[in-house]
Amino acid sequence: MIVRPKHQRLILIVLAAAALVGAVLLAMWGLKDRAAYFATPSDIVAGKAAPDKAMRLGGMVVKGSLKRDSDGLTLRFDVSDMKAVTPVVFRGIAPNLFKEGSGVVAEGRLQPDGLFVADNILAKHDERYMPPQMANEAVAQ
Repeated sequence: MIVRPKHQRLILIVLAAAALVGAVLLAMWGLKDRAAYFATPSDIVAGKAAPDKAMRLGGMVVKGSLKRDSDGLTLRFDVSDMKAVTPVVFRGIAPNLFKEGSGVVAEGRLQPDGLFVADNILAKHDERYMPPQMANEAVAQ
């Protein structure tokens, strides 16, 4: 049986489309557990954040809430978006920019009791941030 060139192109287009759909589905399946949604303390209070799902919690570290456990690695603090507050616990070494009153993004999971258990802490700086090397040069000039 001889396949005409017109049918060969159609077969190639169908195979390419099927391969593309397969690749997209495979990528989505592989990344489904890695997707982290962003939430604020207000979203958590409103019930918009599901417990035990990977997410990012963003807000400001409440002044006076930062506590270190006796093991030296566990941090407990509250994150606020000026409307609601969520307690956070993190075990690890916090970034240098992490402090009370500063912005923070915590990656982790919300527990059913409302405690956010962070696996990673990302400290945010303001728009005036300057690396220490550049700040020293600016002061010297």
